[in-house]
Amino acid sequence: MVNPSDPGRVRVSSLSSSDLCLNSIGFNGSDGGLFLEDSGPRSFVSLIGNQGLCSESRRRRIGLEVRGGTGGRFLSVTVSINGGGNEGFEEDSGETAAESEMQVCRRRVEKVEEKKKVLSGGGAALNTTKHLWAGAVAAAVSRTFVAPLERLKLEYIVRGEKRHLLEVIKTIAATQGIKGFWKGNFVNILRTAPFKAINFYSYEKYRDHLLKLTGNEEATNLERFVAGAAAGITATVLCIPMDTIRTVMVAPGGEALGGLIGTFGHMIRTEGFFSLYKGLVPSIISMAPSGAVFYGVYDILKSAYLHSPEGRKRLQNMKQGEDLNALDQLELGTVRTLIYGAIAGACAEAATYPFEVVRRQLQMQVRATKMSALATSLKIVEQGGIPALYAGLTPSLLQVLPSAAISYFIYEFMKIVLKVE
Repeated sequence: MVNPSDPGRVRVSSLSSSDLCLNSIGFNGSDGGLFLEDSGPRSFVSLIGNQGLCSESRRRRIGLEVRGGTGGRFLSVTVSINGGGNEGFEEDSGETAAESEMQVCRRRVEKVEEKKKVLSGGGAALNTTKHLWAGAVAAAVSRTFVAPLERLKLEYIVRGEKRHLLEVIKTIAATQGIKGFWKGNFVNILRTAPFKAINFYSYEKYRDHLLKLTGNEEATNLERFVAGAAAGITATVLCIPMDTIRTVMVAPGGEALGGLIGTFGHMIRTEGFFSLYKGLVPSIISMAPSGAVFYGVYDILKSAYLHSPEGRKRLQNMKQGEDLNALDQLELGTVRTLIYGAIAGACAEAATYPFEVVRRQLQMQVRATKMSALATSLKIVEQGGIPALYAGLTPSLLQVLPSAAISYFIYEFMKIVLKVE
C-alpha cells in the first residue's frame, strides 16, 4: 500500500516467520530493485546475501532495524520509489509487482527459517537420526546388491581359495544354490548399516568441525583426508564385533555354530568378550587410510566439478528451478554421483587391501594359535609371497565399484528425501 505521509514510498506489510519479520519493504520504481540504507549492519547484509533471500540484481542498499519483542526479533526494511509516482503498483487491486516480489522473498525466508528450526532444540536430534538413517539405507541397498561378489571375496580371503573365479561360482551354485551367494548377507547388513551410518555422519561432522576451527569457507584436501580417517576409526571401533562374528560364520566350520546368536555365544564362552574385537588394531590401521581416501577423493572430485563452469551452471539452474524432484536436486546428478562414488571406492580399496587380508586372518585365529598382526603378515607372505596380500583383489574391486557407487548415490538421494540439513 502507499504510505499516506509520503506518496513516493511504497510499503508492503508483514513477511513473518518465527524468528524474522520483514515488516516494511519497498521497491525502486526505476529498476525494480531492492535497496536499503547504508546504516544497516554489514554482517546481516552479508547473511542475507549468503542465504540468497533476494536476487543479486535486487540487492542495492539495505537499512536494517532489529527490534526485540515477545514474538521474537523484527527486521524493518524500507525502500523508496525514485523517479516519481508509483507506476507498476496498484492499491488494493490484485497482485502488484511489489506483492509478486514479496512472494519470492517470503518463500526464500521460509526455507531459511525452516532450516533454523530443524537445527535447533529437538530438531537437531531428529536431523541426526535422519542423517544416520540415510547412511544405513545406503549400506543396506548397496550390500544386498553386491552380496554375491562379497561372498566370492571372502572365499579367497577366508578359505584361501586358489581356483579360478568361474570354478568357485559353479561350486557355490551346485552345493548351496542361488541363496548361497547371499549367505551371511543379513549379518553383513547388520554390520554395514550402522557402520556406514556412523561413517557418513561422522565424516561430515568432523569436516564441519575442522572448518569451524580453521575459519575456512570450504574444506581443504588435508581437512577432507583427516576427517575421513577420523570417521573410519570411529565407525570401526563401534562396529567391529559384528564384522568379527560374520567372518567366523563364513569360515570353515562356521555353519555348525548356529547362525548369528550361536556364533556370538560360542565366541563369548570359548574366548571371552574381547574376542569380538580381534583384529581391531589392523582394522583401525586399514580403515583410517581407507576412510581418508574414500571420502577425500569423492569430495575433491565433487568440489572440482561444482567449481567448474558446468557445475556452477547446474547449481544456478537448481536454485532457479521450482518443485524439483529428488533426483534433480542431486548436486552432481545421477550419473556423476555414481561415477565419483565408484572411483573413490576403487581408490580406497586398492590402497588398503593388504590390511583387509591381514585383518580377516587375525579374526579367524583362536587363542591357542593367536599371533600378532606383524607375525600374521609375515606368515601370509611366507606362504604365498607378496601376491597373497592381494588375494581376491579382483572380485573385491568388482564388488567395491558398484557398492561404492550405489552407496554414495543412495546416501545423497536419501538425504534429500529425508530433508537432512
